[in-house]
Amino acid sequence: MTYSGTVRVGGPADVHELTDLMISKVAVGRMDNNAYLLRCRATGEQLLIDAAAEAGTLLRLIGEDGIASVVTTHRHPDHWQALAEVVAATGARTVAGRHDAEGIPVPTDVLVDDGDTVRVGQVSLTARHLTGHTPGSIALVYDDPHGAPHLFTGDCLFPGGVGNTHQDPEAFASLLHDVETKLFGPLPDETWVYPGHGGDTTLGAERPQLPEWRKRGW
Repeated sequence: MTYSGTVRVGGPADVHELTDLMISKVAVGRMDNNAYLLRCRATGEQLLIDAAAEAGTLLRLIGEDGIASVVTTHRHPDHWQALAEVVAATGARTVAGRHDAEGIPVPTDVLVDDGDTVRVGQVSLTARHLTGHTPGSIALVYDDPHGAPHLFTGDCLFPGGVGNTHQDPEAFASLLHDVETKLFGPLPDETWVYPGHGGDTTLGAERPQLPEWRKRGW
């Protein structure tokens, strides 16, 4: 089946099969959060991005192979409601941005800074620190050697705009700056974007809208 990135709460996962990595996307919780299970095809090691809600759903997705780690993209509660239960069931190490870890009630084992590497098996992801939605949000970039990059943005970038900065002009300017310089700047239009809620997009689909986002201020 062709991957679309369209999922619904209570529905099946959608699986994006890459040469070295399998990405399973599922929607959970009353805020329709996305959680992503990454599996290294060479080693079978797995990593979960955002144990947002519905621990049972996430543990069924993870399966008997378990997970090595859970990355929490940022401190907002809708992105870690199932974290404690998933960690208790799997023994996974926890990973989060250094400046958001204090706002996550499950202790963080690995504090991540901008440019740090997060690994799942033989696959490397690069963390990008984005400030504005929260102080320590992180996005993860998988620079696929066999094709276009893949980008997990949490709540910092969506189809149609950056994340909510609650009408704070300073926070919006910071987030837009970081998204432009750390994501749109170095990455090509073909980069596939996996956000924290809703459908996927590409940087190429969003790039022409950057001037409008700046003008409207959100």
